[in-house]
Amino acid sequence: MREIPNTPIYCTANAVKSIKGHYHQDWNFVVVKTGDKLNIGSKEFVFIEARMLHWPDTMFSYLTGDNILFSTDAFGQHYASAHMYNDLVDQAELYQEAIKYYANILTPFSKFVEKKIEEVVALNVPVSMICPSHGIIWRDNPLQIVTQYMEWAKDYQENQVTIIYDTMWDATKKMAEAIAAGIKSANPGISIKLFNNAKSDKNDVITEVYKSKAILVGSSTINKGILSSTAGILEEIKGLGFKNKKAAAFGSYGWSGESVQLITEELKKAGFEVIDNGVKALWSPDEESIDKCFDLGKQFGKNLK
Repeated sequence: MREIPNTPIYCTANAVKSIKGHYHQDWNFVVVKTGDKLNIGSKEFVFIEARMLHWPDTMFSYLTGDNILFSTDAFGQHYASAHMYNDLVDQAELYQEAIKYYANILTPFSKFVEKKIEEVVALNVPVSMICPSHGIIWRDNPLQIVTQYMEWAKDYQENQVTIIYDTMWDATKKMAEAIAAGIKSANPGISIKLFNNAKSDKNDVITEVYKSKAILVGSSTINKGILSSTAGILEEIKGLGFKNKKAAAFGSYGWSGESVQLITEELKKAGFEVIDNGVKALWSPDEESIDKCFDLGKQFGKNLK
């Protein structure tokens, strides 16, 4: 903008606030809203406001003639490929990156996603390509990702339970494994994912939480609290506002033993249906404690049928 100071910037009213907030310049802003058009000669840009997908200033731009939807953050991924297009990359990898992006970023805005997609579909215009701000370009059946977003926006779940834990001396890890065995004994068809959240990428963990019917969260007790990695992932989960999921807590302790109660409280704040008071074990779990963990898992598995 230093080189082209008078060039108009077409953006939403919210974008003016954002750009001024970042750069503190009063440039030549031209505010546009849904349905406004910009003639660029033989073609036009049609603007579609897409507030909270996932910024307040987000806007789609549809280019007539070429039938390209420039979708900003929607339908993107944190994924780069020299091949650029959806039909040229590994499909399983692409799907995983797309759902990871949705789970970690767009989940809180699912109602906006559903409403905006319905609005775009109502325009009844041909779409030959969807070009997000980051990630691959959708050119082969580009509306497949739109269809997928509609499914993800409706409190999406798979037949899965995710167990998240952190541990000091493997006591809580042993509990997690016993719970997993209990779930499998009562519900053999369900997928079970175990994560030590201190060693796992939090974006991967959140993605599996998003896909799950239910989660169990475990931590050792430390200084009358929980381990920092567990506190961190619980805060992430709470912020994303997952819906229609069940949960329970577990953990080991050596002195005071508050972790299970604290995790349970955080799960309730995050909107989960806590279906058990949880289980805790003193020091390294003995056979009786392992049996209690197995029973918790067994009961949990029955609850998810």
